[in-house]
Formats: sequence, structure tokens, C-alpha cells
Amino acid sequence: MNGKRDTSPPADRLMIARALREMATLLEVTGREPFRARAYTRGAEALERLDADLGRLVEERRLTELAGIGPGLAAMISELHRTGRSQALEEQRQRAPAVALELRRIPRLGLTKIAALHDALGVQTIEDLEAACEAGRVRTVKGIGEKTERRILEDIRRLREPEARRVLLPEALSAAEAMRAHLSGAAGVQAVEIAGELRRWMESVDALSLVVASDRPSDTVREARRAPLLAEVTPRDTTGFNGRLATGLPIRVSVVPRDAYAATLLRATGSAAHVRHLERMARGRGLRLSAENEAQIYHHLGLPLIPPELRDDEGELEAAMTGTLPRDLVTAADIRGLVHCHTVYSDGRHTVEQMARAADALGMEYLTITDHSPSAAYAGGLPVDRLKAQWEEIARVQESVTVRLLRGTESDILADGGLDYPDDILEQLDVVIASIHRRHRMDADQMTQRLVRAMALPCFKIWGHALGRLVLSRPPIECRVEEVLDTIASSRAAVEINGDPRRLDLPPRWLRAARERGIRFVVSTDAHSVAEIANVRYGVAMARRGWVRRDEVLNTLPAEAFARAVAPAVRA
Repeated sequence: MNGKRDTSPPADRLMIARALREMATLLEVTGREPFRARAYTRGAEALERLDADLGRLVEERRLTELAGIGPGLAAMISELHRTGRSQALEEQRQRAPAVALELRRIPRLGLTKIAALHDALGVQTIEDLEAACEAGRVRTVKGIGEKTERRILEDIRRLREPEARRVLLPEALSAAEAMRAHLSGAAGVQAVEIAGELRRWMESVDALSLVVASDRPSDTVREARRAPLLAEVTPRDTTGFNGRLATGLPIRVSVVPRDAYAATLLRATGSAAHVRHLERMARGRGLRLSAENEAQIYHHLGLPLIPPELRDDEGELEAAMTGTLPRDLVTAADIRGLVHCHTVYSDGRHTVEQMARAADALGMEYLTITDHSPSAAYAGGLPVDRLKAQWEEIARVQESVTVRLLRGTESDILADGGLDYPDDILEQLDVVIASIHRRHRMDADQMTQRLVRAMALPCFKIWGHALGRLVLSRPPIECRVEEVLDTIASSRAAVEINGDPRRLDLPPRWLRAARERGIRFVVSTDAHSVAEIANVRYGVAMARRGWVRRDEVLNTLPAEAFARAVAPAVRA
């Protein structure tokens, strides 16, 4: 970004939080010490919210300064941070009954229902439970009716879908960066790179892949296999190993000589279809995919280096051959302002001043304060009087910071296509992000009409988390997307590329369709805390996957130009 410090979260904060949540679950399934289980959950929440440097807190023994973390939790967090393992967690895994751990994977089953199913039907595994549901026996258990039985069966089938084995980007990135740090210190290592889906910034990841260049491969593999993150390892002689992290995420590490590093990295990055296409091109020229670096491999085929985010075999090679592949994709360094930030006025965790000072520290030129509107009561949406009070606070804070503060809202798009403040209020704002938060299940005709009506309004300037999906947990809304994109192109409004790793909306496919219509974008953070300002990296990654160029992103503009571009129009 246009600033002074990396906004990446600490490398293992989220992994440690997940370990604490696992400990809480294990304590719950043993049926003992519910208070301790809740303490671990609170500790996980504290780490997930943490904005400070975890490594420094561990080093300075200041973890107990965090709310909800006592000496015992602090010791476990420190152990996990240093070694990637916890003796207490491993011992608790051995104590937990297998049946409870197995069935806890079903979202609708608490411990009481698990015990009832075990006692009444002898259910031990998910397969047992599935058979009992299909036979109609689960509904006979006290406290479980036909409707719950049907939903349990749906949950079981969902667990078998490929998506159930995938994880979101932050968890995958945290684990991969920790593993890369370990590999970098192994004997003989000359270079290490994250590969696979994570290098291509896919919205979710089903496995980690790392490629290592080494002049002592046997020693490298031996040391790498001792990484604290690894729960199991299957060797592949001196070429690396497959394994699984303690979280269950599969990992593949390839160790090769330096002269094979570029080709191995290219193949490990994928996509498989992209690599196959390159191989066909190479065979046609009597070449092999081998060179000192990836750029040379592409150059030998008469191509520019294709960024990993674009390697999906969805026209990027053809575009590269014809010179139409964008060379100036947006980067994090191009972003001059933070868009879509929440504060304690609605469901954010930090004040206007705290968010502003964080933006200042990053060298940002502007920051939009866009808390929720009244209909989002569940998120502390602001009635008009609270919104005006926030304007006064923004004005006060502006006097003490350099970053330009833009007052705005994330206004709900109502079921009838209206926006959630009167026009005379919206017209006084610097920026209006219009998003759907409720009534996601309208049919395609109704939803399309709802969006088209909203986009006709003069104050509609940015379409927020456009299709409303939650990665791995909620499908997008149903609408005629191309018709909606045509409408927004006519209205000259912008589309948000939402950087919240649970959203990443619009998806790349539709970003390319929007580009073809000349639509402009904003890369947003959807930050609800100072730490979540780092979400901009995910938004930039999605933009690049959608072939979005620097000059197509409004928040690469200086503050005054950005403010003019997004200012709500006054109704004539």
C-alpha cells in the first residue's frame, strides 16, 4: 500500500485461536469443566480480535494483559507460538471419546443429542447416523423430530461435498507462512515459495503446497519433517513429503535442486489446466517447461510472465499471445484510501479515532467511515440522530489526523429497492455503499427488480458485497447478474470488491464481466477493526484475479478525485 508498514496479520495468530477452539470443543465433549471450555473460547476470541503483535506480547510475557487470558491460557498460547504444538491439547485429544468427536462435525448436534443418539440407537459414527436418518429412526429419539432428522441428513451430505474440506484464505495463509518460515531455516535451503491454490489466491484452499530449492535435499527433507505444525508425514524419498497439519489441512512439500525449482514451482502453482495448455504450446515448439525462472519459461513460449492469480486457463494465454492481457493489474501499493470501514457506532470494535490513526500510520490519504443503517438493527445500525452525532465526532477527529475522513454509510438495499435513509440525509454524505443484508432468498426476478430499482436512485454510488455470498457457507443471491451489471454500467456507479475473506465479492468471473462493460471498482476492506484493515490484501488479490487494472479502481485516485467520483448525486 501507499504506506509504511505491512498490514499482514501475525503469522500464527489465527492458527493458535483455532487450537484454543479445538481445546474448548474437546473439554465440552468430555462433559467436564464447562467453565474451562468457555475460557478457551474467550481466549480464541481475544486472539481473533487482536491488533497488537502477538510475538511481542509472548516475548514480553504480556499476554495476561488481554481480556479473557489468564496465566494458564497464556502459557498454552506461548507454547503454541514457539513450537506449533501444545502438550495439553494433545493429551486432551487422547481423552475425548471418539463418538463425540466424530458426531460434533454435524453442526446441529450438541452433546446432549449426541448422547441421546448413542444411548438410544447405538450411533458411533457419521455413517451410523446417516443410516439411522434414512431409516427414519432418528426422529424417534426424544427431542429430535422429523424436521431435525431431515436437516441432520442434509448436514451429513454437505460434509461430503468438496467444499467441506476447504478452509478460508486467512487460515491457509497463516499456516503456509509459518511453514515457509520453518522451511527457510532448514539445511541447504536456497529458496522457498508458497504454491498451489494459495499462490493463485483462490477464495478457499483444500491443501497447502510449498516448493523448496535445496542443494542438500536429504538434509532439507529430514529437517522439514520435524516442523511443529505437522501432525503426520508421508515421505517421498528426497523429493519432499506429503502430510497433514494438526488442523487437518493436507500439505505437500516439494524439495528440488535449484535448476528444477522454476519448473516445479510453475507446475505446483497450477492451475492444472493452465499448465497443460503451456505444455501443449511447448511441445509444439519442441521445448520443455524448464528455465532459470518462471519469467523465462513464459518468454521461451513467446509470452510475458503471467501472474499466478490469472493462471486459470480462462483466456489468459490467448490474451497474452495477442497482447491484450492487462500489464498494469492493481497492486496493494496502488491503494491510496481505505473504503468501507466500520466503527463502534455500529458493529465495529474500534472508535473513529482509532481507525483514523491506523490509516494515518499506513500513510493512507483517506478513510471512509461507513457504519450500518437503521434496518441493520442486529448490527447496531445508526438512526439519523446517531448518524449526525457521528458526523460531529468525525469532524473532531479530523482536526488531529492527516488522513482525510469521509463520512458515509453502508445503507441497506430494502426489499422494495429503496435505500435506508431519506434522500436529504444521503445527500449530505461523502459516500454511500448500498448492500443487501436481509431477504437474500428472493427469486431471480424479484431480486433483479430490487437491485435495478436501487441502482436508479441518484445516491446509489457503490454496490456493496454485490452477490451477498459467504465463502463456504452461503451461496450468492439469485439474480440476472448480466442485466444488473448493464444497469450499473448505465448508472455509472461502482462495484465494490469486498476484501473480507468471508465474502470476496464480486467473484472474479463477474469482475471480468463488469470490466467488459466499463464499470469502475473500489477495493474495500469491510474492516470492523484495526486488524481487519489488512483485508485490503484479499480485495486486491480478487481484483487481480478479475483482471482489474489500476486505473479501473477508484481508490487508487487521490482523495479529492475519489470524493468527486463517489459523491451522492442530489435528486433533481
